[in-house]
Amino acid sequence: MKKVLVTGGTVFVSRYIAEHFVKKGFEVYVLNRNTREQSKGVKLIEADRHALGDTLKGMYFDIVIDTAYSAYDIETMLDALGGYGDYILVSSSGVYPEYASQPFKEDAPLAVNMFWGKYGTDKIDAEAALLERNENAYIVRPPYLYGPMNNVYREAFVFDCAMQDRKFYLPKDGEMKLQFFHIDDLCRFMDILLEEKPEQHIFNVGNRKSVTVREWVELCYGVLGKTAEFVSVHADIEQRNYFSFYNYEYSLDVTKQYALMPDVKPLEEGLKEAFEWYKVHGDQVNKKPLFDYIDRNLA
Repeated sequence: MKKVLVTGGTVFVSRYIAEHFVKKGFEVYVLNRNTREQSKGVKLIEADRHALGDTLKGMYFDIVIDTAYSAYDIETMLDALGGYGDYILVSSSGVYPEYASQPFKEDAPLAVNMFWGKYGTDKIDAEAALLERNENAYIVRPPYLYGPMNNVYREAFVFDCAMQDRKFYLPKDGEMKLQFFHIDDLCRFMDILLEEKPEQHIFNVGNRKSVTVREWVELCYGVLGKTAEFVSVHADIEQRNYFSFYNYEYSLDVTKQYALMPDVKPLEEGLKEAFEWYKVHGDQVNKKPLFDYIDRNLA
């Protein structure tokens, strides 16, 4: 039985990854401070990843899956680990500067992105720190992740609008495009990396086809059997005050991912899964006061 170490393991991406490998029959360890409920089937290593000491020295992991946010995260983890086999870092599309040629390819120059700021540059540093010490590590760069366990107020915000039969306030004409990737597809791609060990070690991942904001909202309302009524917002105000995404359209070139994994979950199906989870776990989503702003300033 392979041993897997997942850093975090209590929120969205890392939690879903941990449960994915539990379902595959692996021996899954999660490393966190035990401040949230743990998933069933995992083995907890209760610790702060920045103060591990000798906690991991006597352990060997066949796979380490890390959602590190900085070079310091990577360096302290690698210093603390005893033995390990494969290493996968979940990075971000935020490593590409907004002014670069799109769709972004894996070999495009990395630099600060004015929308993602420090989050993106810290991910750049994390990637560099990992590859400096382990050139065989894998790095995946997803766009917007969605699906069950998503604690970010994105699709859940639209579900709330639909459940309350609210009009949807659409940024401008709603033609800005969004690129998504289902969290289960991310896990399936990790399976492929671990099984096939491709020579390439950095991959953009995501759905090949992007959707407009309008199309995405219509799909979310459709999950509830409802039709969205739109109000266009053309005022020069910060979009994130009333909508879940930056006023930033980008696209990842995912050709190399599709060469290894040619099928992805249809967006409508993925949103249905997200809603089924949200109906039961709505209290786990970090909701923002978007309705307050809309009601005070736009309605």
